[in-house]
Amino acid sequence: MWVETFTGLPMGRFEKLLRVVRERGGNGPGGGRPWCLALAERVLLVAVYYRTNLTMRQLAPLFGCSPATVCRVIQRLGPLLALEPAPRPVPGTDRLWIVDGTLVPVRDRQVAASSRNYRFSANVQVIVDADTRLVVASARPAPGNKADAHVWRESVLPDVAAGTTVIADGAYLGTGLIVPHRRRAGRPLLRGQEEDNAEHRRVRARVEHTFARMENWKILRDCRQRGDGLHHAVQAVATMHNLAMAG
Repeated sequence: MWVETFTGLPMGRFEKLLRVVRERGGNGPGGGRPWCLALAERVLLVAVYYRTNLTMRQLAPLFGCSPATVCRVIQRLGPLLALEPAPRPVPGTDRLWIVDGTLVPVRDRQVAASSRNYRFSANVQVIVDADTRLVVASARPAPGNKADAHVWRESVLPDVAAGTTVIADGAYLGTGLIVPHRRRAGRPLLRGQEEDNAEHRRVRARVEHTFARMENWKILRDCRQRGDGLHHAVQAVATMHNLAMAG
């Protein structure tokens, strides 16, 4: 009960997450000083940190260790929760992906920039499968003052989405993605174009719903991590989101 309350994952899905971390070397090469927490407790600690965004001083007494140990556990295991690369689409299959960006407030000024949400934020691009609503891939965070189309072109997402139909909003105009029909001054849209835009909005809303669910992990509301910390947090949250949805 406590695992699901503090991580958002049923016990069976948490055990799967634990198995993934163990297979990726979560126990380490060995030979050094042993951890004061078992691997399951360390994975739980990282999941709780991303879910609640408590400070390390607040987490330390909950797990009976020092704040320095909490910091080391997060830095060691955070990257191991990364989202698995999306499989290449099988030729002949009809798959539809959706891409969009969201602004994540972050304290590190080298990663963030003053953005339209009136905070120092980073632009995080995410691809979502339209059918399953699972996160397919995410790009490295870019400064929040960069346009979505610019961040898309500079990221690895175009290579990931090669050969797949991808839709996006009007901010991705000129990127080769499927965007809504553009309304021009003095030239109203035709009836068929209005209907296409309505269907486009209906499908694209799924990525907004995915962002809303991912923000249940409060690390994406105010990230205090520096350097690659935000990137690792987004990847880990995407992994836990997919596990929760798959359940």
